[in-house]
Amino acid sequence: MSDDNTVDILLVEDNPGDIRLITEALEETEVHPEIRYARDGIEAMQFLRREPPYENAPKPAIVMLDLNLPKKDGRTVLGEIKSDQTLALTPVIILSGSDAPQDICSCYALHANCYIVKPRDLLGLSATMGSLIDFWLKRVKLPSDSGKHHSGGSVR
Repeated sequence: MSDDNTVDILLVEDNPGDIRLITEALEETEVHPEIRYARDGIEAMQFLRREPPYENAPKPAIVMLDLNLPKKDGRTVLGEIKSDQTLALTPVIILSGSDAPQDICSCYALHANCYIVKPRDLLGLSATMGSLIDFWLKRVKLPSDSGKHHSGGSVR
């Protein structure tokens, strides 16, 4: 998070309606998010790895990831993020319409930082985004770009 209280968030979502609702809910928070978008799993990984055309992409403070994505699904993206030493410390928040126990368990097994079932109404979504931002961007101490990774063992 920069000094001007802005923060970069990568929202990985293919549903235009969900993108609009989540964006509106995030913009109502005290933090002024700079929301970047990826509409499929391949685009998300290109953005995070700063591959063309995203060579100058900022490192997001958090990734909000849907599970059911075209080209490369969210579980695969999550696994790739958490197994990549340069990305593994980035918090990944699963935002899914599914409350199926197997989806929840598989995401935590892949080291998701949290799993949230998307509220279907704007009021519920606004409250959820407010709580999420309050927790992840105000209360939690996140690793900085300048911080060094821990030596020995894998970091997840």
